[in-house]
Parts: sequence; C-alpha cells; structure tokens
Amino acid sequence: MKHPRLSVSALSLAIGLSLGNVAQAESPEQWYRDGAQAVKQARHLHKNKHRAKNVILFVGDGMGISTATAARILEGQLRGENGEENRLAFELLPYVALSKTYNTNQQTPDSAGTMTAMMTGVKSKAGVIAVNQYVERGNCASSIGNELTTFLEQAEMAGLSTGVVTTARITHATPAATYAHVPERNWESDDKLTDEARQNGCKDIARQLIEFPYGDGLEVAMGGGRRHFIPREQVDGEGKNGKRKDGRDLTAEWLANYDDAAYVWNREQFEAIDANEVDHLLGLFESSHMEYEFDRATDAGGEPSLSEMTVKAIDVLDNNDKGFFLHVESGRIDHGHHAGNAYRALTDAIEFSHAVKAAMENVDMEETLILVTADHSHVFTIAGYPTRGNPILGKVVGNDSAGNPNPYAQLAKDGMPYTTLGYTNGRGFHDLEVGGDTVYGEPINAGSRTDLSAVDTEGQGFHQEALVPLSSETHAGEDVAIYAGGPGAYMVHGVQEQNVIYHVMREATRMDRKLQRAERKPRHHEED
Repeated sequence: MKHPRLSVSALSLAIGLSLGNVAQAESPEQWYRDGAQAVKQARHLHKNKHRAKNVILFVGDGMGISTATAARILEGQLRGENGEENRLAFELLPYVALSKTYNTNQQTPDSAGTMTAMMTGVKSKAGVIAVNQYVERGNCASSIGNELTTFLEQAEMAGLSTGVVTTARITHATPAATYAHVPERNWESDDKLTDEARQNGCKDIARQLIEFPYGDGLEVAMGGGRRHFIPREQVDGEGKNGKRKDGRDLTAEWLANYDDAAYVWNREQFEAIDANEVDHLLGLFESSHMEYEFDRATDAGGEPSLSEMTVKAIDVLDNNDKGFFLHVESGRIDHGHHAGNAYRALTDAIEFSHAVKAAMENVDMEETLILVTADHSHVFTIAGYPTRGNPILGKVVGNDSAGNPNPYAQLAKDGMPYTTLGYTNGRGFHDLEVGGDTVYGEPINAGSRTDLSAVDTEGQGFHQEALVPLSSETHAGEDVAIYAGGPGAYMVHGVQEQNVIYHVMREATRMDRKLQRAERKPRHHEED
C-alpha cells in the first residue's frame, strides 16, 4: 500500500521555508528581523531520532561549494532577482556538515573512491569501486577477498527496495559504486576487461547490475549507458551499436529476470510506465551519458529530466511497505566543469536542486532521511568584486568609490575585461555554440588572455578562461557540503570524513537490526 504524500511543513517550520526564495524588501531593520527570526526558528529545531524507513542519497557529481553558490545565484537571476538572496531546495535542509573527500592514495580524489567511501563506510583508492585500499588498481586478482559490502546491498538483504538514478551512464563510477565491485572503474562493459581480469573471473559493471545477487535485485535503474548492455553487432533504437563482446543483450535478460519488469529507452516509453504495475524498471536513455539539462530541455524531449526520473523511481520503490533506498546522481555537473563550460554545469546543478525538491514533495519527511552532497569539487572560482546582482555568468562590473555600480566592465591590468567565474586549469576560453565534450577537440589556449569585450559570456556556448593548460579541467581537493533532513539527519554535523555518510544511513535505518531479523527469518523451501 502506498503511503500518503505528506507536505514538508514540519521540516519547513524548523528551517524557515517561508523565508526561502522570496526576495524581501531590504532595509537595515529587515536584515535584523530576518536574522532574529532565523535564530528563533533554530530554537525549535528538534532531533528526529525515529527510525528512517526510507533513505535518499543525492550526489551532485563535482558540486563543490562554489558550484552550489553560483547555481543559487543563477537560479535567482533566471527569475529576475539579484540572485544572492536565493536558496536552492537542498539549502533549506536543517543540518549541514563538511565532508573530507580525499582518497587513501590521492589528495584530490576521483568519483570511484569517494562514492565507495559513502556507500561502504570505508575510504579507498581512486579508480576502484566498492573494494578496499589493499587492491592494486586494474588487477582483478588483488580484488578477490577485498570486496566491500555496500549500503544498497544491505538494503536489499533487509528486504527494502532499491534504486539508482543518474544522468551519467548507469555504469559510471558514482552509480556503479552502489551495486558493483571492480578494481578498475573503466570496466563498464566486458570489452574493457583485461585478459588477467577474464582469467581471474572479474565481471564488468553492466553485468553485475543485471546479475545483482541480493534480495529481489535492484527495483529501479535509470540513466545512460545503453551501449554497455547490448552486443557490438546490435543496433539500438537510435542507430548506435553496443559495446559488448560476449554477445549478451542484458536488457533482454533484465526483462527475463522478473515477472513485472520493464525496459524503456525513450521519454514516451518512460511516461507510459505505470508504477503500480511495474516492480523492476530499467531505463537507458542514451548510448553514453544523458544530455545536459540545457540540451535536453531544448531538443525534442527524447529524455526525461532528473526530477522526472526521481519521482518515477519513488513511485515504484514506495510500493514496498518495508521502505526503500534510492541514490540519485546529477552526473553531468562534473562533465560541464571538465569541459570548462560553467553554463551547463550550473544549469544541471539547478535541475539537481529541482530533483531534491521533487523528492521532498513526494515522501514523508518524518520517515525519510534525505542526504544531499557531492563526491568532490572542481577548480571553479567566483571572484573579481562584482556588484550585487551582476550576472553571475557575466563580466565583472564593480562599484565606484561611493559603493555604487560602475557603468562599465572592470578591466584587468592587461586592459581587458574578465568574468566572475573561472577555472584554475583546463582548456581555457572558447565561444562555441556546441555542448558537451566537443570542446575537447579544440586547441588549448589556457594561460593566455582573450579580449572578451564583444563576447557574450552568458551564452550557453561560452567556456570560461583558465590559468593552467590541461586537456581537461580537474577536480579539486577541498571539503564539500553535506545537507541533511529527516530522521537521523542530526548526525550530520561538523567536519566529517566522507565515509561517515554510510554510517549515518546505517544508524538512521537501524540496519543492523534489519539484517539480524532477515537472517532469523525462516527459509521456505520449494516443494519437490
């Protein structure tokens, strides 16, 4: 039986939702009253120590604090506001902490090691998925016996429903760390397995999703990466060939594994899914990654949005009275930054916020723990002393000596204007009306300056200037934020190691007790 969809009023009381995104008439008195009201509301904040029936872990891949800040401002400005006063949906959650993201072998981390920490409670190396730090990356034999149990696997063992939603390939590092175990994140399909891996019995990530051995298997898996599930000789609905060398069609195997299963690869099929009739849903909407939100929203609409996938996943998962675990990733925030294209990174971050809001509106926050975080940050900066309300994607316009906006863009020492947003490294400035990874085919001009006077830096094709020339902009090593609400959220506090997130989820759900009860449950044997 489905539970009634309750409002987030209890949460709103604690965090002052009424002050959320509504621009107030500013005055010294108003600033003072708003500050006092925030403290008054904080006094009513209470620890929800009840058991969390459901857990939703949102990960904005690469969504460092500067990204969240810039996305907050951009969202407000897209509504015609100054932007700085805006709050993203997850910024309304009452508990916030800082997460230390380093891997056991890297100061600046990658997504495989960071998501492994969040899903298993154990920090590990960069590039490895749900195995411990004793493995040698890319060596199958070294991973045998060093696998780590994930929270999603435990949820299935305990009888909960589970789901994974992403805008990246479903086999990409972050979503893969919920259900797969490999010493090399690039083993998404069997075509990437080494001879050593084959000889020692390692399975590719896509195969592990389909052959998931716990509980009833994942109930929901949606994202991109269709090419890793079909054979090389098979052409998908968009005319693209698969990658698999073993000849297996894993989408057909998904349908064969369950009585009420569905596989969809486009928006029309997605919208036709009745969540009350389907108990296992696989959606693979692109051969590789799904589109950036800007590109998805401006094309013919062949893909669902992250928000729509999140709600559909909840609709399927909450058919289970025991509860569910859902992981939702906005994977292309990261890709936008790697390309040096802040526009796409930030518009994906805004859609990520919309997905969090949609989840909060479709669950009971009194029994659902929601955690929102990032796996790592990027070398993405906000600087230059722009005046209040200056377009966050624009050129810096500063204030005069009296503190009022200048009528012209600020000039650097070289006599040229510069933007508020920039990158420490990467390929550098491009003004291309193209999206995605196509920028990687352009020459590197980082470390040099361009006269941006006649360039529309707010356009979707603009790629910000960078200092150090690299083939791709890199991750950064500073802490990222964790935002939390619901039962057990009070355990998110201070500065925490990233692997603590797993332990918060485990404690909030009383997972130890669930697993003990599951082990004591008598087994029913089939009749001869």
